[in-house]
Amino acid sequence: MSTATILPGLQLERNAFGGQYAPNDIRDLVYHPGIISPLKLGETEVSYFLPSRENGVNDMYLHLGCRAPPCLVDRQRVASVWAIMRVRHPLLGAKVRMNAYDDISFRYDAPLSPYEALQSAERNLEYREQTKDAELINSYLNGPRMLSNERLSYLLVSNSELQSPSPGADQNADFVICATHFLGDGMALHQFANDFFTLLGSALDQAGLASVLAAEWLARCATEPALGLPLSIEDRLPSVPPGEFKRLASRVDFALNQQKSIGGHSFPRQPGRTRHTVVPTVSIDRETTKAILKNCKKNGVSISAALFAICNIAWARTHSVGWELPIMLYSALNMRPSLRADARLHDSYWFLAIGYFNIVLPAFFPKEGDAARMFWHRARAAKAQSAAAARSPMGASRCALMAAERGTRARMWAREDDDKVAGVQTSAPTAPLAPPARLRPSGPSSALMGLSLLGNLDGIYQHARFPAIRIHTLTTGSRQRAGGMLLFGYTFAGKLWVSFGYDENGFEEGVVQTFWNNVKNAVDEFLVPA
Repeated sequence: MSTATILPGLQLERNAFGGQYAPNDIRDLVYHPGIISPLKLGETEVSYFLPSRENGVNDMYLHLGCRAPPCLVDRQRVASVWAIMRVRHPLLGAKVRMNAYDDISFRYDAPLSPYEALQSAERNLEYREQTKDAELINSYLNGPRMLSNERLSYLLVSNSELQSPSPGADQNADFVICATHFLGDGMALHQFANDFFTLLGSALDQAGLASVLAAEWLARCATEPALGLPLSIEDRLPSVPPGEFKRLASRVDFALNQQKSIGGHSFPRQPGRTRHTVVPTVSIDRETTKAILKNCKKNGVSISAALFAICNIAWARTHSVGWELPIMLYSALNMRPSLRADARLHDSYWFLAIGYFNIVLPAFFPKEGDAARMFWHRARAAKAQSAAAARSPMGASRCALMAAERGTRARMWAREDDDKVAGVQTSAPTAPLAPPARLRPSGPSSALMGLSLLGNLDGIYQHARFPAIRIHTLTTGSRQRAGGMLLFGYTFAGKLWVSFGYDENGFEEGVVQTFWNNVKNAVDEFLVPA
């Protein structure tokens, strides 16, 4: 390590940390003073970064409510675990630099010692005394932005019980993991939470955590060359085979697939009012959830497919006009199974790896007839469309082309927004090149809403690995733009959860509330067996 240097004053730092840095009583640690090379954002990352700049649109949060012994949620312990996880996943501690719309990069200054890694974690950790819904989550969704180009992740811990715990009793604590969406996706967020609680609930004491931090730092920051940052999804996807014909074929397939995206329904908006996001959530008890899962299996669908049909029917019962056009719903597609095995991989799962697909269902739902039979038919139609999107051999090329299109549009809108702020008069922005008329949708392409269907999260959270911590509540979402809306569905802790994040000031009075009531009623009517 020719460029490495002995870190002076290490003994003082080690004492300040309160434990040995490494398992073998290392007396002096060395560090690599270089900065990891900047990494240019991919097109999907750009499409999320540019809209986030002003007010944090799409900044994610994951809330986990738990009961645990006070010693496991002590600030010093939580800070140590947070520091370890930030060293393992460098994008969490990175920054973003934007020089031009086509020159946006992640920059990561690796910590020069384990102690510096701990200090960085402390600066991005906050303990509060706030209630979960009324204050903690509301302040994240509707208050000043907590994240920025200089801070891509943040950890909140809250509960007044922690300040005056009952002797020997477990205490309730609320953890909120915050991260920008261009940093990663829901799968990264949940895998991270599982690993975080596994380490937090382990038998390691403070000295043991210090040793883990030292080992992680030595492996990732003190070696030469240091590990790079995780590549973007576009760099990990299989490339289109060479040849003009194959490139043209992939573009025609993309256009034909987009041609199917026909939707003529949207919630009536009410612009001009200050955005205020609310997230009403329902959880269904374990026994009823088991019955729902059994009912879905009997009818040949997953809960995810059933929720598309639930929203479809709930809207038909909310807005009984315009039945000549179908309803279109959109969702994210996990692209991790499609990534190239030979791509240069970083062992961090913190990167954005999603594509997009649409579900198109009839808007008409008669008031008479066998409603249950029609419901399950539409759920199976949603399942077939989801499976076609996930299994298509053209999935990788569609994802890459959609990313390029989204990146182009994001830059166009960003320039327009920046010009308005600067008071610059500009001509109408140039729209991305449209496909030939014969490849365009044969009707309008309005999406009613988006669904984030996370599946069975108990397959990710290995509760048995942190038995002293009982996670009882999980909610997730993101900061929204005015008029934003997204429905979440997942099973966790054996329960089915459905939450609905929307801007309560962005839509006509009563419409969204009626729709949400119809969603809950449809769950009871169709999913819960009689």
